[in-house]
Amino acid sequence: MNGSSARVPGRLLTVKVACSRCTSPIGVALPSPMLSLRRLTDGSVRSVMDVIYDNDEAHLDGQGSAVTIGAFDGVHRGHRQVIATLRGLAADRDLRTVVVTFDRHPASVVRPESAPLLLTDLDQKLELLAQCGVDAAFVVRFDEQRAQETAAEFITADLVGTLNAKLVTVGSDFHFGNKRAGNVELLVEMGGDLGFETLAHELVDLNGQPSNESVSSTRIRAALRGGDLESANAMLGRPHEVRGVVGHGDGRARDLGFRTANLAIPETICLPADGIYAGWCRTPDGVNRACAISLGRRPTFYEFADTSLLEAHLIDFDADLYGQELAVQFVAHLRNELKFDSVDALIAQMGKDVDQCRTLLLG
Repeated sequence: MNGSSARVPGRLLTVKVACSRCTSPIGVALPSPMLSLRRLTDGSVRSVMDVIYDNDEAHLDGQGSAVTIGAFDGVHRGHRQVIATLRGLAADRDLRTVVVTFDRHPASVVRPESAPLLLTDLDQKLELLAQCGVDAAFVVRFDEQRAQETAAEFITADLVGTLNAKLVTVGSDFHFGNKRAGNVELLVEMGGDLGFETLAHELVDLNGQPSNESVSSTRIRAALRGGDLESANAMLGRPHEVRGVVGHGDGRARDLGFRTANLAIPETICLPADGIYAGWCRTPDGVNRACAISLGRRPTFYEFADTSLLEAHLIDFDADLYGQELAVQFVAHLRNELKFDSVDALIAQMGKDVDQCRTLLLG
């Protein structure tokens, strides 16, 4: 591995992290997460991944921790490679792995007018981190008080005081603390006094060269909103998933012969561009069901709709799902949203869309 060095507290290590190709076929539904996440409040045996909130009276004593810090929005390929590298370093040092992340994007507090839409909510993020084999997640409740905290206070109280950090790995351009005053240099300096190493990593392309085209949450959001679902899913390493509770619609889809589940998606979540998609819908029984997804403003019926509506037609499934939460995975973009001259033309196209989804997803 690049950047190996003697284990000297305060010494800056450097590694290059390549985003490896995901081996899971994009068109295959992801399994329902069977995770036993719990908050660590007592020191009992860990089930899958301990989830520690920053106001819990919990401290990771004894075995030290290898820690990485970030928003980890989407837990995409780049994030997973960073975590894989961290796990390897932790194993060499007999340390537990801890991901420090946030209950909301910090930008939503410090600059709410430009805060990005989220690829994953907190529950999704924790599930994905657990699937990466992380020992514990430390969730920072990021509010105005946290935003005023200095970088030195965070290092002393959280990294060392709560997590017993012996190794800290962050991006080479990482900044943290009030006014983003904390950086890698501060971690190195304080690590020398407090007994932890610092590792700086930079994302590179698959050829091992630094690249502006590396995987990032920002690029994934741009691809989704720009209608490039294929690129977004490739960077995520899985189909983009959103979750919402099924509500009552106006009944038009049912009247047209295609019953749909209308999902209320939080405004903070990043949706793909309007259009018709093939995907999977995970119902509360944990089963992934093929579906045709309509995301848009239904121009055939409404000329000036204010917001886009997400409707999922579950193929060969007709149970009552009102009031239940569903997870919808966007697998492939079929076509753009269209305004039809007649209801009959719309019905005919909807039938073709469902047939295409059936062939694509079920063979």
